[in-house]
Amino acid sequence: MALRVYNTLSRQKEPFETVEPGKVRMYLCGPTVYKPSHAGHMVGPVIFDTVKRYLTYLGYQVKFIVNITDVDDKLIVQAQKLNTTVPELAERITADYLENLKKLSITSIDAFPRATDNIGNIIDIIKGLIDKGFAYAAAGDVYFDITKDPDYGKLCHRDPEQLEAGARIEVSDKKRNPGDFALWKAAKPGEPQWPSPWGPGRPGWHIECTAMSMHLLGETLDIHGGGLDLQFPHHENELAQAESLTGKPFARYWMHNGLMKVGAGKMSKSLGNEIVVTELLRQHPAETLRFFLLSTHYRRPIDFGEDRLEEIQRGLDGFHRFFERYERITKKSFYDLAAPDRRGDFNTSGEFQSFLAEVSQHRQAFLECMDDDFNTGGAVGLLYELLNSLNRFADLQKLEAAPAAAAMDAFQRATIVLKELGRILGVFLAPQARGGDNDLVAGLMQLLIDLRADARKNKNFQVADQIRQRLGQLSVTLEDRPGGTGWRVGS
Repeated sequence: MALRVYNTLSRQKEPFETVEPGKVRMYLCGPTVYKPSHAGHMVGPVIFDTVKRYLTYLGYQVKFIVNITDVDDKLIVQAQKLNTTVPELAERITADYLENLKKLSITSIDAFPRATDNIGNIIDIIKGLIDKGFAYAAAGDVYFDITKDPDYGKLCHRDPEQLEAGARIEVSDKKRNPGDFALWKAAKPGEPQWPSPWGPGRPGWHIECTAMSMHLLGETLDIHGGGLDLQFPHHENELAQAESLTGKPFARYWMHNGLMKVGAGKMSKSLGNEIVVTELLRQHPAETLRFFLLSTHYRRPIDFGEDRLEEIQRGLDGFHRFFERYERITKKSFYDLAAPDRRGDFNTSGEFQSFLAEVSQHRQAFLECMDDDFNTGGAVGLLYELLNSLNRFADLQKLEAAPAAAAMDAFQRATIVLKELGRILGVFLAPQARGGDNDLVAGLMQLLIDLRADARKNKNFQVADQIRQRLGQLSVTLEDRPGGTGWRVGS
């Protein structure tokens, strides 16, 4: 199956064809950095980091940009509340955002342009729009005239009057039409400002993204991404500005991810129901949060809840137990495995062809899910099926006892597939630190295991059972294996 992508503009899945063969230019709207990142801010970056990983796996050269909005009304208000400056607040919150991306293995972003570093580009675009009759200056402000754009509203598939009725639009008596939006805002006392042909001021929100994306990626992007809540007015206005200026399509594919929900509403700073990422990651491993975000198709809403995160963690524990098992069997770390980083055929030849054919089927089904509009939810399900096949084969071939060379070879090749597919999703990249993973606890656990072994040797089964039961009450599970007893945290 060739890659197909759902395009918000056409409301259908389309074959993926880039502006320039073999290259992808991708832009994702980043945060307005006025409050610490909440879990919803990680949805887009995790999804589009995975999109880039898969496109790279298919052989594309991908340039992926995420902007930082570091001047905005919300920033100004928050800086005043905190009795600090807009640059100081923006710098501090940007650092928090970047650190959280790193923790969630979002490593594929090529640049983080900031609005304040692109004022010259913004002014040049505004000048061009005025010269072409799409924008007008009004007492220090500059507005885009939506009546001059005949297909304004095409991204939302609604006419301008419907859009105005359904959205909060800034009211100003300087506007020619109620739906016109600001490209440049005249300076107010105490606000950040830059000189311009229309007087000192600052850019509007929508023009910032248009300028940054076009500056770094060109006049036509391959993919423009963002949350569903940005479709209007932000993306609609970005599109209108860019296409009015250049006369060319602004983006080949508009991809909108579903929003994270808490209860009945979306997670947002303005609603005050955000789950701050730094706090969340104190309670859950970063890999768990990433896996959680990828376990649903990106266009669907994500229901946040502790029960769901715990369920995801239990599922991940199954993979981590397998990684421990792989190390017991091979005396090598799963994380050190070398796996293909480009799509190719999987060789099923060898003594255990039926098992390898089963692995190949899981792999093919995984890739077909990814080819079908980056369906990570379906792909995650195939990882579990592959895991079950690997464990079943290890049991049948008694790989932890006296494995045959041919069985070990098939097991190794199949495990490499798990590493290959996990890397596409950005998971299973490195061991995850869990509660109790330190030398002191490991030493104490070994002491308890040795005491239990001595009790069993001396037929003192009551003490041996008590050790296991008391550890179980602490969510520590003992596992008696051919090579000795191991332990893990969790059910």
